[in-house]
Amino acid sequence: MTTSMPHPGQTALGADLDRLWHPLVRDLAWLLHAPNLLTTAYPGRPTLDELGLADPQRRSDWLAAIEGEPHTLETIVGANGNERLGHYHEALWHFLLDHAPDTRLLAHNLTIRDDKRTLGELDLLYVTRHDPQPIHLELAIKYYLGLPNGPEDGASQARWIGPGCADSLAIKHRHAMAHQLPLAGRPESAATLLAYGAPPLTQRLAMLGVLFRPWASDTPLQPPRETAPQALFGDWLSRECWPDFCRLTDAPGVRGAFLDKPHWLAPPPEAGLTSLATLGAGLEHHFASRRSPRQLVLKHANGRWQRLFVVGDDWPRAIPLPPA
Repeated sequence: MTTSMPHPGQTALGADLDRLWHPLVRDLAWLLHAPNLLTTAYPGRPTLDELGLADPQRRSDWLAAIEGEPHTLETIVGANGNERLGHYHEALWHFLLDHAPDTRLLAHNLTIRDDKRTLGELDLLYVTRHDPQPIHLELAIKYYLGLPNGPEDGASQARWIGPGCADSLAIKHRHAMAHQLPLAGRPESAATLLAYGAPPLTQRLAMLGVLFRPWASDTPLQPPRETAPQALFGDWLSRECWPDFCRLTDAPGVRGAFLDKPHWLAPPPEAGLTSLATLGAGLEHHFASRRSPRQLVLKHANGRWQRLFVVGDDWPRAIPLPPA
């Protein structure tokens, strides 16, 4: 059964976020709980138990200690990141795997070369406290909007495309399975991996993010094939549909906020939420001079949280072709 974003206030994530204010620490808390988007032949993201953070009190204390002394987190994320979501997400994983109680980061962004030609990078190598065998973890964080009409059949991953119309779930999934993960098994990787104790080598894929269904579609869009059971879902709508969305929503009880890159992970503290009217004015200002979609998070009167993308009326301007 698919779900919307974890509901702060109703989940373990909510209990963690209620105590946190620092945006990096809030995003780190989101990362701890975020489920996989897809079920693949590879194990998914490291679990709370594997990280040594399954116990709520231990996790709360760990996050509180980081919020009290955030310099190391700020340094690691600041040294690696900018507004590029992928780099920011990777930097959070670097910190998490090196500072969680039961894991240790061995290396990240290991470049694999064939003579002078770069073949690619291995995102992360880490070990757990209970097993010295290195683990190769490939990372991705993606936000895809589903098309009611598009390439292939209704359950195709090619129907789910990025807000910038440059990629799709099908393309990213194929790249991870056909290039990123097999790279570790190539002969050119052997010497690099041997320095970290491999083989043997366990491989995992942490593909996180949110899938956005079309809000105004007459026919519900089915999830793409291989969607993980707890994958996160939101909604998307065009700018011209915003008034209808507000009219059909319990507007007096709904508050929300825009999410700006790279902080697309956790919602802001509730003190940072504002009215639908204010958000609508912000959308008008944005689309008066820009065409890029805007992501929002809304909190409803009943406590439910909702992810939302608002796109221009001419979106999508292009649809990526399915991978060959």
